[in-house]
Amino acid sequence: MTQTLGPVMLDLEGPRLRDEERELLVQPAVGGVILFARNVENAAQVRELCRSIREVRSDLLLAIDQEGGRVQRLREGVTRLPAMSRLGREYLAAPEVARRLCQDTGWLLGMEMAACGLDLSFAPVLDVDAGHSTVIGDRSFGGDPEIVTTLAGAFIEGLNEAGMAAVGKHFPGHGGVAADSHHELPVDERPLEALRKRDLIPFDALSSRLGGVMPAHVVYPAFDHRPAGFSPAWLGMLRESLGFKGAIFSDDLSMAGARTAGAPAERARQALEAGCDMLLVCNDRAAALEVVAACEGRASKRAAKLRYGRARPELDALGALSRWRRVHARLEAMAAD
Repeated sequence: MTQTLGPVMLDLEGPRLRDEERELLVQPAVGGVILFARNVENAAQVRELCRSIREVRSDLLLAIDQEGGRVQRLREGVTRLPAMSRLGREYLAAPEVARRLCQDTGWLLGMEMAACGLDLSFAPVLDVDAGHSTVIGDRSFGGDPEIVTTLAGAFIEGLNEAGMAAVGKHFPGHGGVAADSHHELPVDERPLEALRKRDLIPFDALSSRLGGVMPAHVVYPAFDHRPAGFSPAWLGMLRESLGFKGAIFSDDLSMAGARTAGAPAERARQALEAGCDMLLVCNDRAAALEVVAACEGRASKRAAKLRYGRARPELDALGALSRWRRVHARLEAMAAD
């Protein structure tokens, strides 16, 4: 029998599970939990938090944003990762060295997050940086779509070596707009052909290797008047033209870029009808409760496939691995530059 998960991924208030959160997590519409900095003290505490969540629901998908650089929720007890743009600059000087380092980075990240009890990190960023997006910026591997594809592909290979699925974001590309979708709805006025020749290249090349994709809360009016995460046209392209078969995660439905779709339940309805498999609703408990109620009876088979499926490494044992020691030292040095 194929396993399924409820379509809602929500957040928690603090570093330990509260009684009211335990009651919420047993709701069938809840399929996952995403951790933020407020939920994190150190690696051992995260492992204990994940254990306590699994005591309530062993099937939930547990996730985190652990990209590196300024987007690294967990910092104590794991490797400090440089921003991915740092690896992109390394590529310009030594392409093969940088490609191998990206693969090792994906492997190390996957091993560390699995050891902490997590199923996945929402990474890598596949956005191509155009030089004027503050929200993407150094989170991107760079401004050349072929380099982004090469390095992200190596990162994905490393994650998969560690037994973890990769989630590429933010389809079809958030790197070409200056506005931050956390605070407003960005509009990318470029023609579709320009997106095909630049931003879509990494998604097209890597879609068959991704376990998940997260669309952007960005409008591309040359193709559709709706933000990509609410657009059957964009998500249809992802499924049909790009051949993506994994899970589609909405970006946070509480972000300003999503609110033009209406009240929380309406945002959820539109995202699901567009083709999203799992909906993130964060930093707004009232909205999360409304979405959970609206999604009663719905489930996702694709998201359930992304749970970490092998024996988890032990945090204390990672230091015994020569590969981990080598990569850890290199990345820590780069992060300190």
